[in-house]
Amino acid sequence: MPADKPFRFTVQCSSPNEVTAASWSALARKVEDLGYYSLTVSDHLDEQIAPIAALMAAANATSTLRIGSMLFCNDYRHPVVLAKEAATLDALSGGRFDLGLGAGWLHTDYERAGIQLDPPGVRIDRLEEALAVLKGLFAEKPCHFEGKHYQVRGLEGTPKPVQRPYPPIVIGGGGKRVLSLAGREADVVAINMNMQKGLIDASVGPNATVDATHQKIAWIREAAGERFDDLILQSRIHLALPGTDRTEMANNLAAGFGLTPEQALGTPHALFGSVDEIVEDLQVRRELFGISSIGIAVDALDSMAPVVAKLAGS
Repeated sequence: MPADKPFRFTVQCSSPNEVTAASWSALARKVEDLGYYSLTVSDHLDEQIAPIAALMAAANATSTLRIGSMLFCNDYRHPVVLAKEAATLDALSGGRFDLGLGAGWLHTDYERAGIQLDPPGVRIDRLEEALAVLKGLFAEKPCHFEGKHYQVRGLEGTPKPVQRPYPPIVIGGGGKRVLSLAGREADVVAINMNMQKGLIDASVGPNATVDATHQKIAWIREAAGERFDDLILQSRIHLALPGTDRTEMANNLAAGFGLTPEQALGTPHALFGSVDEIVEDLQVRRELFGISSIGIAVDALDSMAPVVAKLAGS
């Protein structure tokens, strides 16, 4: 994969401190003004805001900022319904929508809502079928699909998305099956740790190393084949702390996640040190892994702004 794909930075905000039209619009405009590529919202059933309404409000408040789901949980949304919502978001935002999809992972969502949590393989099978339905409904002809989980019989998808043949599709995860699916079907592959346990704890540490990331990219490459060079690889940053002591943070991260300090420094899921050190880290990771899209949490919006100013689009 070429290492010269321009950097782009996304901001995830799913649970703002204040849920008002004014505060959410102000946040979206700030994200846009600081040079970030997109504002994304996740899809959980806890205290977070509802993603579809929030994304449309963010689009209305801005003119160039992209909006995206990171990620819609397939188990919560039938693909026939999601296709209509996604196409409408794309049309009303003027073609600024990125459609992120996932198989579901947060066990507490399922438990509290009384939704059956099927084994990962079943959820990924269902996601693969949902992708086929979505793409069929975005196409010009009526969709005919007969699968194990979904059946669509001659339904015409309306409205059609502005972006053709469909909005950029983002699929994320950390396991072989979902990353292979992403390699075959997505435009953006969001590489994360494997959270099969349904939570983030010390057990994910070994899955966040340089070696683990190389393995994930090998799975993606094998599944993608000739289309690999066209993919955008994204890394989810779970810890972004510009201006912190690099050695101290590496030691703390290593102790908390069962890593060596060297492994902590290399993980593509954390950023710490001076702005210049972080800039260098991201450039090295782009060269090493081909990762050019960086996803951060909203609490790092201001602290990461100098990094974005130096690297966005370069």
